[in-house]
Amino acid sequence: MYPTGALIVNLRPNTQGAASRRSTVCIKLSPDSRGANIYLEKTGELKLLVRDGEGGPSKVHCFSSDQGALFIEAMPQLDISRKITSFQYELLTQRTDADLHTLSAPCRPCGDTEVLLAVCTSDFVVRGSIREVTNEAAQQESTIHVDVDKLYRQKTKIFKPTGTSESWEGQIRTPLECGVRPGQGEFLFTGRVHFGEPRLGCAPRYNDFLRMYKDAKDKGLNPCEVVTD
Repeated sequence: MYPTGALIVNLRPNTQGAASRRSTVCIKLSPDSRGANIYLEKTGELKLLVRDGEGGPSKVHCFSSDQGALFIEAMPQLDISRKITSFQYELLTQRTDADLHTLSAPCRPCGDTEVLLAVCTSDFVVRGSIREVTNEAAQQESTIHVDVDKLYRQKTKIFKPTGTSESWEGQIRTPLECGVRPGQGEFLFTGRVHFGEPRLGCAPRYNDFLRMYKDAKDKGLNPCEVVTD
C-alpha cells in the first residue's frame, strides 16, 4: 500500500526436492492494482513484465523461474491518492507440453502428443459439446458453456450434474482472441485450473482424439489408458 522504492520477490517451491527443479511462475494482478512496474531481474538486468496500469483484471503473466526474480518498482506519484500493488501467484513445478500450450500459446492447436499428454495429466477431462459462448470484451475473455456427455476427470467441481439425466454441465474460460464459437459435434475438453478458474487447454474433436489414441495404442505409445466406449 502506498508503494515507494523497490523490492525483489523470489518465488520458489518450499517442498523438499521441488526447489531444485525448474518451475513456472505465474502472476495475476488484482483488478485495482496500481502504483508499480513489475520486472524480471537477473544478475542486475531488468526486463519489463507488467507496466503500471496495464495488467488487466484477467491477464496472467508466466515465466520460468530461471529467468529471474520479480523486481517491483514503485512509480513516482503526483498526488496522495491511495495506490495498492497486489497480485496472486502460482508455482507449477511439473511442466508438460500441454501446460506450456495453455500458458504461453492458448490459441494454438495441440499436436497429437500434446493431446494425449493433456488427457492423462489435466485437471479436467470431459467429452461434450459447446452449448454457447459468451464474450466479455472488457475482460478479454470468453466463457464456453459445455454440455458434458462423459466426465473422465475433474479435480474441483467445475462440472455439475444437470439433475435431469446422467449428463453434466459447466463453464471453461479462454482468451477472447482465440475466437471460440459454438459448433456442431463432440469435443474432448481438457485444461487446468489457474487462480481458481478452469482454463481451456487442448480441445480436439472427439473423433480426432479417437484416431490419435488408436494410433498411439497400436504402437504402444499411449501415455495412459482411456475408456473410449
